[in-house]
Amino acid sequence: MPSASAREVRAPAQATKTAASPLLLPLIAVCTAVTAANVYLAAPLLPLIAHDFGMAPPAVAWIASVAQLGYAAGLLFFAPLGDNVNRRRLVAVLSVATTAALALAAAASGTGALAVSVFIASAATVVPQLLVPLVAERAPAERRARHVGAIIAGLFTGIVAARVLGGLAGQAYGWRWVFAGAGVLTLALGLATALVLPAERRRRTGPLFAGLMALPGLLRNSPDLWRACLRQAGMFGAWSALWTSLALLLTGKSYGLSTATAGLFGLFGLAAAAVAPLAGGLVDRFGAAKVVRNAYLLAAVSVPLFWLGGQVIGALFVAAVLIHIALVASQVANQTLALTTTTAPATANTAYVVSGFAGGALASILAGTAFSHWGWGGVCAVAAVWLALGWGATTRRTRVS
Repeated sequence: MPSASAREVRAPAQATKTAASPLLLPLIAVCTAVTAANVYLAAPLLPLIAHDFGMAPPAVAWIASVAQLGYAAGLLFFAPLGDNVNRRRLVAVLSVATTAALALAAAASGTGALAVSVFIASAATVVPQLLVPLVAERAPAERRARHVGAIIAGLFTGIVAARVLGGLAGQAYGWRWVFAGAGVLTLALGLATALVLPAERRRRTGPLFAGLMALPGLLRNSPDLWRACLRQAGMFGAWSALWTSLALLLTGKSYGLSTATAGLFGLFGLAAAAVAPLAGGLVDRFGAAKVVRNAYLLAAVSVPLFWLGGQVIGALFVAAVLIHIALVASQVANQTLALTTTTAPATANTAYVVSGFAGGALASILAGTAFSHWGWGGVCAVAAVWLALGWGATTRRTRVS
C-alpha cells in the first residue's frame, strides 16, 4: 500500500530539465553552509561585541534577532525571483552585496551601525534558498527528499561552524575579523556557485515581484503548504529561542565559560548535519507528516532537559542533540512538502522559509527579554510556548494524513 508520501510529496509540475554540472549539488551545499553561518555569526560573538561597546551581553542580544529578521526580509523579496529571473545573475549580485555588508559590519562603530549592516548582510545572503527549488526540480522523484536533505545538512553545518569556529576565531582575533572573513568566503562561494549554474533564458511576463504578490493566494489555496509553514515556524522558533540565548547562559554566572569554550558547545549541532540525509530517506519512505510528528515529540522532550541544563551540564548535552535532530527532521520533511505541493516552487519555498525565520526571529527577541527578566527558565518557557503554538495551530485545520 502506498505511504502518505504519495500524496504529501508530489513531483513538481515542471518537467526535469537537462542535467546540470555534477558540482552543482555539493557546491550549493557548501555555499549553504557559508551563508547560513552569516546569519548566525553574531550569536556566539555577543559577549565580545558587548565588551567592545561597553555594554552588558543581554543588552546586545537583539542583534542576533536582527540577523534573522533580515534573512526573512531577503527571502520575502528575493527568493520568489527564482521563478522568473536569471538565477546566475541574481546569485552573483547578492553574493557581492552580502560581502559589502559584512565588511561594513566589521567596521561598525556602534550597535546601531552593526545592526543595520547585519540586517543587510542577512537579507542578501539568501542564495541557497534561490537554488533549493532547482535541486528539487532536478532530483529523481524517489530521491527528492534526500537531495533536499543534502542541502539542509549544509545549512546546519554552517550553523555549527558559526557557533564553534566563530566563537574560537572571535576569541583569538576579535569579532570584527570574523565578519570580514565571512565576507571573503561568501564572495568566493557565491561567485563559484553562479558559474556552475545551468544556463537559463527566462523572459519575465509580469511584475518583478509577482511571486511576492502571489504569496497570500498560494497559502490560502494550499493547506499542505500552510501547515508546513506554521509547523516549521513553531519548531524553528523553539530552537532559536534556546540556541541564540545559549551563549548568555554558558558565559554567565551558572557556568562562567569563555566565549571560545562556549562556542565548542555548538559541536552538538553536528547531529543535525548527520541526520539530514537519513531524515530525507525517511520522508521518501514514510511521508512528511509522520516525520514531523515524531520530530515534535523529540523537541517536546528536549525542552525540560534544557531547563534542567541550567544547572546540570549533562542534561544540556542531551537536550542539544535532541533539539537538533528534531529540527533537521522537521526541516527536511516540511521543506520537501513545501517545494512539491504547488506549481510555483520558488514562491512556495519563500513562504515556507520566511515563516520559519520570522518565527525564529520573534522567538529570539522574546527569549532575550525573558533571559533578562527570568533567566534561563524564561528562555525555556518561550521555547515550550512556540512548540505548542506551532503544533496546536495546525491541528485546527484539515487533518494531516
